[in-house]
Amino acid sequence: MSRSTRAAGRRAAPRAHRSRPRSHRARTASKAIGLTLVSALVPGSGLLMGGRKKLGAFVLTISIGLLLIGAYVGLTHRDSVLALLVSPRQLLIATAAVVVLGICWIWVVVASHKLLRPVSMTYTGRLAGSMFVGLLCFAIAVPTTVAAQTVMAQRDLVGSVFQSEGNSKSATRPKVNKSDPWAKTPRLNLLLLGADDGVGRTGVRTDTVIVASIDTKTGDTALISLSRNWMRMPFPEDSPLHKVYPDGFWDPNLGNVEQPEYYLDAMYENVPKAHPGILGQTDNEGADVVKLAASAALGLDIDYYMQVNLAGFRQMIDALGGITVNVNYRVPIGGDYGAGPGSNSERKPSGYIEPGPNQKLDGYHALWFARGRYGLSDPSRQERQRCTIHALVNSANPQALVTKYQQIAAAGKELLRTDIPQEILGAFIQLGMKVKNAKVTNIDLDKSKNFPTGKNPDYTAMREIIQKAIAPKANPAPSATTTTAKPTKKPTSSTTTKRPTTPPKATATPGAAQNLNDACAYNPNQTGNN
Repeated sequence: MSRSTRAAGRRAAPRAHRSRPRSHRARTASKAIGLTLVSALVPGSGLLMGGRKKLGAFVLTISIGLLLIGAYVGLTHRDSVLALLVSPRQLLIATAAVVVLGICWIWVVVASHKLLRPVSMTYTGRLAGSMFVGLLCFAIAVPTTVAAQTVMAQRDLVGSVFQSEGNSKSATRPKVNKSDPWAKTPRLNLLLLGADDGVGRTGVRTDTVIVASIDTKTGDTALISLSRNWMRMPFPEDSPLHKVYPDGFWDPNLGNVEQPEYYLDAMYENVPKAHPGILGQTDNEGADVVKLAASAALGLDIDYYMQVNLAGFRQMIDALGGITVNVNYRVPIGGDYGAGPGSNSERKPSGYIEPGPNQKLDGYHALWFARGRYGLSDPSRQERQRCTIHALVNSANPQALVTKYQQIAAAGKELLRTDIPQEILGAFIQLGMKVKNAKVTNIDLDKSKNFPTGKNPDYTAMREIIQKAIAPKANPAPSATTTTAKPTKKPTSSTTTKRPTTPPKATATPGAAQNLNDACAYNPNQTGNN
């Protein structure tokens, strides 16, 4: 058979029939756009409708699986989520995961549209489809970017404020079991310092000193305010500072007179300046000095400190959208007596925060609500500071945290300085959630009897008051929060919280834990001078 005959036979032979795959493409551009939207809402569904069944089933399974895992972990493994939020390494991994998921989601949308759009389209249809896909990709990219930035802001905050125990030094930080920090700590005592290092001031003065004593089982918190003009602040007997100041922080050579350079608010700067390195290695000797003095004065073991920079405090309030407080009397904005440590020349206030209930204050006015003291007494200032903390805790709602977290994190970097190590941050966050939903009270130290002036406070009497106020709550029995002694039960009972509202101070007794909802209620009868 010749070559031409064989070639003719091959051309004449019928070709084997091959079945064409069924077309899954939409017949119109508008239908393709609708199906693309479905593919964005349910990743993998577009691939299934476009004929890529195996790939579509895989993507759909992964999508549903991630949603179910996220819901399960969020509802049943809250501790794991909290641990992730305060671990720089895990936050970095989470950022990468968010970015990868966002990119994969965009790819699924684009691939689905290519499979679903008609083979032949008009220019207008092709343009409309491309624009819609672009909008979908943009709608995915924006929240993905915001989420990644938020996670990185959290990582930056944790890394900037909270150092690991191995990378930080403290002369007063306790050693605890990292897996269960509160196992042997029925009450956590936290020192809150407000550093008055504003423009025009020399040095750093802690014009706000508050101890928060927290029941680690219930979250019930007692706030104890220390007056800025206390003298003779004692030190523990085993501290090197006790040898230097055996009778407390004051100068006997000056006599029994007011000594502003030996006030409590001067210790942070003056003690380290006079005795540098006396406590050993520490990242913040001033804070360790105040921790030791507050521990001895109040009879409490102060575990950690949190130092608040006033400029950062203002930024934090603004980031949260302000706080709501009751203003019972005119509170001065600015003003200086021209005497005392850190003072400038005498000047009158530049304005006042006028009285009124439920006033929404921005950061500037909230700062002066807490700090203003010209013409007012120190106890009234301490009460306003406690009410500011109370309002700040109540303002930290989920909506503000989600929508403004990057601003909050940026303010937090400027706001806080602490010796709380990274390793126990998860436990701290869990405790903080308890505190937000628990009772916050104030312990009245009886100023008229125990420290009418700052020259010689009766620390022994104050220690007795504090122990009586917190001892029942330290009982680990389940009924500890409900079977307290009568003096502390009445002002904190849910059935009697309204009794001390008008006026709050009339029913507050030394040693009684006064509920801050009552203490911070609107009471125009107050003057701020008592």
